Amino acid sequence: MWQIRHTYLRVGDTGYCRKWPGFGITISMQRNWAQQELQAAVAKKEAWMLARLKELVNVESPSDDKAAVDEAVSLVAQWCEELNGRVKRHRQKQHGDLLEVRFGPARSKRKPVMLLGHLDTVWPKGTLRQMPFRVAEGRVWGPGTLDMKAGVVMMLAALAVVQEKALLERPVVILLHSDEEIGSRVSRSLTEKVARECAAVFVLEPAQGLGGAYKTARKGVGEYHLRVTGVAAHSGVDFTKGHSAVLELAGLLHKVSTFTDLKRGITVNPGVIGGGTRSNVVAAEAWADVDVRIAKAADAARVDRLFHRLKCEDKQCSLEVTGGVNRPPMERKPGTVKLFKQAQKLAKEMGIALDEAATGGGSDGNFTAGLGIPTLDGMGVVGEGAHARHESFLVEQLVPRTALLAGMLLSVE
Repeated sequence: MWQIRHTYLRVGDTGYCRKWPGFGITISMQRNWAQQELQAAVAKKEAWMLARLKELVNVESPSDDKAAVDEAVSLVAQWCEELNGRVKRHRQKQHGDLLEVRFGPARSKRKPVMLLGHLDTVWPKGTLRQMPFRVAEGRVWGPGTLDMKAGVVMMLAALAVVQEKALLERPVVILLHSDEEIGSRVSRSLTEKVARECAAVFVLEPAQGLGGAYKTARKGVGEYHLRVTGVAAHSGVDFTKGHSAVLELAGLLHKVSTFTDLKRGITVNPGVIGGGTRSNVVAAEAWADVDVRIAKAADAARVDRLFHRLKCEDKQCSLEVTGGVNRPPMERKPGTVKLFKQAQKLAKEMGIALDEAATGGGSDGNFTAGLGIPTLDGMGVVGEGAHARHESFLVEQLVPRTALLAGMLLSVE
């Protein structure tokens, strides 16, 4: 159990705000804006949002194509400049550039709120021929619509509305990456550097399922690579002289499967294996890639010890273990819970029942949460089919979710 001591601060003539010590956030108790007014303002921008989204989706941006991702970065940078954003482009040699854009006052005693997302997708160029952008059956369809180009457009629309109403009195920073779908190895350091300045982080990844829940917890993600080296031999002539790396790996993977502990939220999945050269050769090499998910940061070291204690039964074989946990878990901490409760309150004003959820998937929000920054994830659109041919989101949820984001930008002190 934990106890909150409330501190009330006078805020001009607009009322009071409540401060939660130690969480780094302050939530306004009275406001000079109404959530319904924000929703009405966003509704006027719905056609603008869909037009922008179509343009962005039609710029295909697979993670492994620098030129393609850079084209998407340039497009969004242009839109941000039109909204008076101060654009900083972090140029990369091999991956797509990273985009950092600042809004609001350049100097402020209030810490920024970060809007976090990515512009890369899992879809190769040419996918649009089979999966064109379209609005049909109450949904928006197309590669990257759900994950997460609609979330990028939501960021811009929410900022446009609060700026037009002269309500943006605090700094906001947009950070968009080019390598999220391939592990965020390039962008992680920038994410963590900027996050340390911020009071809160809002991640515009899609909601949890069609229920639209915000994500207050995510599992940490790791990947281990096992490589076994054996002794090759002719399977018919010199069978007894061989030492099979394939058989040794099979035994090791059986041990690895016992690392799964569902009660602790740990799952271990050998997803890809390979080895050998021909069926009539005792295999000299075999390997496997193993996915790991953990719910608690403390379990990263535990899992790492288990992998590095693995040994070959056959003394003539050797094992090399590489990899580890590359995304810390986003644990459900008090600061994140307070952000969610405020979002739930604003949603109620709009007649929306907002729930929270935990997920086994990771995002760049894992990095910011791992630093102790209050992080609320899944604030993007509501849909299904991420990374699948039926990727889509519900049109009717676009306006209210964007209005809710706008309200949250004005709620965090």
